[in-house]
Amino acid sequence: MARITLVEAAVISGETAEIFKEIEGAFGMVPNLFKAYSHHPPLLKANWNKVKAVMMEGVLSPKVKQTIAVLVSKDNGCAYCVAAHTGALEAIGISDEEIAHIEQDIERAAFDGKEKALIGFARKANSSPLRIEDAEFKSLRGAGATDAEIVEALGVMELFTAFNKFLDSLQVEIDF
Repeated sequence: MARITLVEAAVISGETAEIFKEIEGAFGMVPNLFKAYSHHPPLLKANWNKVKAVMMEGVLSPKVKQTIAVLVSKDNGCAYCVAAHTGALEAIGISDEEIAHIEQDIERAAFDGKEKALIGFARKANSSPLRIEDAEFKSLRGAGATDAEIVEALGVMELFTAFNKFLDSLQVEIDF
């Protein structure tokens, strides 16, 4: 059970209500993550804007971004984000077999070399950022990754690392 109450749409107004409406339009619901953030409307707004910028814009494919979200969340032990973004992979048409490859052996998953390199880099940045060596950037560039793609992949990692800590600290219930 969540350690704080979740704010429901029926009790909000103004800008928070507008943000909830936009979130519901994007997801068909307002996930508990955002209901928890709505206790501090400026943080709700900032995080929703960041979700839009990181997950809905840019050049990396939704599959790559959702994969980074799932794997970083799995590495961090966040069941909420693993469930939510495994569901997001399913929603974009990724098969159960492909999701199993993603979660168990990324080398067997249907990604090109650049995508695998970016996914692996984001995971390492999450778990061991101070152990990243210059040679890894050379390898990323050799795989065809641009600076913009590297930053975008790190942005996904950063977003979900924060969400993982927030959700797990509050023990927000999975609603996917």
